[in-house]
Amino acid sequence: MQGNLSELDIRSILQLIELGQRTGELFVEAYSEPPGTTGTYNQPYRHRELSTPHNSWFVFFANGRIAYAAESPDSQLSRLRDYLHRYGLDRALDDLAIADLAIAHAPEYGCLWRLLESHQLTPAQSRSILQSMIRETLFDLLGLRQGSFIFDRGPALAPQLMALEIDPLVAKIVKQVQEWKQFHPLIQSPSQCPLVGDPDSLRSTLPAKTFQTLTQWADGKTSLRQMSRYLNKDIVLVAKAIYPYVQQGLVQLSPPIFDAPARSTPTLGLRPEAALVPRVVCIDDDLTIRKTVEHMLKPDGYEITTIGNSLKALSLVFQLKPDLILCDIAMPEPDGYEICAMLRKSRAFRQTPIVMLTGKDGFIDRVRARMVGATDYLTKPFGKPELLTVVEQYVGPGASDPPKLDNFLADLLDD
Repeated sequence: MQGNLSELDIRSILQLIELGQRTGELFVEAYSEPPGTTGTYNQPYRHRELSTPHNSWFVFFANGRIAYAAESPDSQLSRLRDYLHRYGLDRALDDLAIADLAIAHAPEYGCLWRLLESHQLTPAQSRSILQSMIRETLFDLLGLRQGSFIFDRGPALAPQLMALEIDPLVAKIVKQVQEWKQFHPLIQSPSQCPLVGDPDSLRSTLPAKTFQTLTQWADGKTSLRQMSRYLNKDIVLVAKAIYPYVQQGLVQLSPPIFDAPARSTPTLGLRPEAALVPRVVCIDDDLTIRKTVEHMLKPDGYEITTIGNSLKALSLVFQLKPDLILCDIAMPEPDGYEICAMLRKSRAFRQTPIVMLTGKDGFIDRVRARMVGATDYLTKPFGKPELLTVVEQYVGPGASDPPKLDNFLADLLDD
């Protein structure tokens, strides 16, 4: 199995691997289109040289579960060192005999197992580190929109320390990705390094202990992701803690260093009048779904129009000129496939994102939806985080104000 992320997104790939209970390795490479190209530059990492060290990832699976995940192999094992820091084992790798356990694509996994074998790490500590590594990698992958992938079936990674179920894990991380977007554009990447820009002003707003802790981490050299690893805190919580002080100019952030351009928030489907409230149309004959979508999107600053009659919808969308269309598949004639196909024949809707609403077991639905020109799909039942993730992906955030988080930093760092 291989292809481009424009054809099949990361979440769908993971679902296919889980449903098929596959064992093997998934390799993903991010890429951005150089000016003037048409998206043909999609050759997998294994067949060409990369220009930057942090734009590819790999995930190992065992019977449809995730056993290990990481960015492109790190010869310096810097990520593992960061995680070992929390246990005071930063230097444990210096004299470690990696031997045959450090396989080509997973040297840190071999080292982690060796530390467990030598009793420098307990099984609980090893599992905690491994879970954090997997979550961190999936956080990056689920925010990725441009790239290529290849899944190779093969033997499981051995020896195997643990394996995580995909569906509940992905659901949690999708929510994290959604929460992360509230910090954009002030915080764009976990690779950014905070630096206290005005120590005197910051000192006057924080308790002495919190100020000392913050200045220790915000040294301009420690990234948000490293802080997350050292403190054993979720990256979203760390960003949430820093965000109010970045807003006030008391803490500055370096530009992202290693992120591929494809990780920035997509703007596909935005109207030229970018300041206007994004307009969404939901076509569904189920009143409950229409009301649910309306209640989920309105508070977050979206203009939402719901239409229950599929025939009527065809004429109304030309008047409304929405930025995004949510369209149910299972409706009386014309059904969702027909509506999507007809809209795609019109020049006015050739580029408009059309997201199909599918049933719980709708893999065939999703394939057919792609064939008639659908941009994406959303599986029912869905919650607000899943809906907002899809909507923001194509039309950006709504017009709501960012959350107020002024008192969060002290609570997090004093925990």
